[in-house]
Amino acid sequence: MRILGIDPGFAITGFSIIDYEGNKFKLITSGAILTEAHTSFPLRLEKIYNDLSEIINEYKPDAMSIEELFFNNNAKTAINVTQARGVILVTAKINKIPIYEYTPLQVKQAVVGYGRADKMQVQRMVKMILHEEKLPKLDDTTDSMAIAICHAHSAKFSKSL
Repeated sequence: MRILGIDPGFAITGFSIIDYEGNKFKLITSGAILTEAHTSFPLRLEKIYNDLSEIINEYKPDAMSIEELFFNNNAKTAINVTQARGVILVTAKINKIPIYEYTPLQVKQAVVGYGRADKMQVQRMVKMILHEEKLPKLDDTTDSMAIAICHAHSAKFSKSL
């Protein structure tokens, strides 16, 4: 199974493509879709759509896993990230990719075995599970890997959106 993991954002959208076969993981690619702060918001959303479409067309994932959003305070940021997330979901639907969403607690539970794990614990486990010597500099990219791993561990119990 080829999984596209997404950590949604409007400035930075982390992504990874992971193959999962017979309880073995292989990281195919990872990175981030970056949009410029001075660019109009509709153009930023268009860039997310275009870049994600290219990733989907090149790597042909079987499923997309995406993190559910959780915000404590900044409503403006929450609204913008929600709009970017909408573009991401539509892009997957247009490409007929089943979408699965997971809470941060579910991701931590699936990757670390403890739903209240801290970021460093999750990063160490992602590195170990994927047999990578080092992780990307952007947390958003590493988070997308964790989200993909979560789906691999949870797929048989999950329903797509």
